[in-house]
Amino acid sequence: MPKQPDLEQKALQIVMSAGEQGLLQSELWRNIEASSREGSRISLKLERKGLIYRKKELSNGRWTYRLFSIRQPVSIHSILTCPCLTCEENMRCGVGGKVSPNNCDLLTSWILS
Repeated sequence: MPKQPDLEQKALQIVMSAGEQGLLQSELWRNIEASSREGSRISLKLERKGLIYRKKELSNGRWTYRLFSIRQPVSIHSILTCPCLTCEENMRCGVGGKVSPNNCDLLTSWILS
């Protein structure tokens, strides 16, 4: 049987990959091949560490928890429209320089949108 930190890491990866819909706690412990007791303890540890949150839910006539990741994996989609990627002044841009992210109107409007 894998060590506890390895199971926690594996569990966190599974919860993160479930996305916004989350997954049932029972699905988690089945995926990590742990007992329901171990799965519950791992879920509680991850919740105490602030990595996931649990939401009580009625599933098939039984109360259980749906697990959600607090942080989602980083995606390149979040920066694809950043004006810095195609800016002609990119090579001269820097804090304190003539061209700076501190006074760039394009960057400011992108951040605020």
